[in-house]
Amino acid sequence: MEQPIFTTRAHVFQIDPSTKKNWVPASKQAVTVSYFYDSTRNSYRIISVDGTKVIINSTITPNMTFTKTSQKFGQWADSRANTVFGLGFSSEQQLTKFAEKFQEVKEAAKLARDRSQEKIETSSNHSQESGRDTPSSTRASSVNGTDDEKASHGGPADAHLKTENDKLKLALAQSSSNVKKWETELQTLRESNARLTSALQESAASIEHWKKQFSVCKEENEQLLSKIEELEEQCNEINKEKERNAQLSRRLQELELELQDKDLELEDLRKQGEIIPQFMSECESVSQKLQAAEKRNKDLEEKVRNLRTEVEESKHRQNNLKTELKNFLDVLDGKIDELHDFRQGLSKLGVDN
Repeated sequence: MEQPIFTTRAHVFQIDPSTKKNWVPASKQAVTVSYFYDSTRNSYRIISVDGTKVIINSTITPNMTFTKTSQKFGQWADSRANTVFGLGFSSEQQLTKFAEKFQEVKEAAKLARDRSQEKIETSSNHSQESGRDTPSSTRASSVNGTDDEKASHGGPADAHLKTENDKLKLALAQSSSNVKKWETELQTLRESNARLTSALQESAASIEHWKKQFSVCKEENEQLLSKIEELEEQCNEINKEKERNAQLSRRLQELELELQDKDLELEDLRKQGEIIPQFMSECESVSQKLQAAEKRNKDLEEKVRNLRTEVEESKHRQNNLKTELKNFLDVLDGKIDELHDFRQGLSKLGVDN
């Protein structure tokens, strides 16, 4: 089973296969680059995935060398993949850590190869010793004596050697059968590991995609909350405007009542001017008062018209604000439904995982 032992982020490049000189970007941005250790095969790999695309899958061998070509760039050649990989890091410290890990993994791969060779040599020596023992026993059975002696004394020894030879053949056949079975199991494990690695990569890419979607929705939600606060402030201003309109309406009613009183007063003065002609001097005074009252009445009428105009304008602004608020609430309901659908999709993904 493969497990990550070191992870970093870098821009990935590959050498141009046509020119073998220019670097071709393999990733649009910095991606995750990891060292993986396979405990089953005792091997090390460098793997990097951009979205759902595997851009690095390099098995490290003792013959590989990682070269620093600048303060933030390094490269190594992979003969199996027939290419050269390059990594661009954001700092010299990250490049140094990656190079040190490469050397460490390279030494571990060399040690694993040496141990494997030792096991092969030990197994080969055991096989050679077993091969030498069998002929010597056969030769021992044919030494000394004439043909008659061989006939009289060599029979039991030959039977014993034949029995031992049959046992060795049976053991060899069983060993070959076990090797084939182990090779089949190893191939099955490799295929299963490949499928699991692919599924893990797809799952990681899907999680990254949903994280980005969640981040976008979170930003939209914050923007909507900010817009709601602005609308609440506008609503408070609308309420204040309503209060001012109510005050203007009450003032208008008071002015209308006052105007009615003035009309009644004017009517009374007119009647008094008709009934008492002898009080002409007083009539002149009343006439002056009447003129003043009429002038004041005109002023009041002008004020009433202005107040009515202000009331109409206030009602018009209030209707516009209500229309904007209704449109925004409709948009907000749509965004809330989309956020609800997104949360349900995220919940289903969590259940599937």
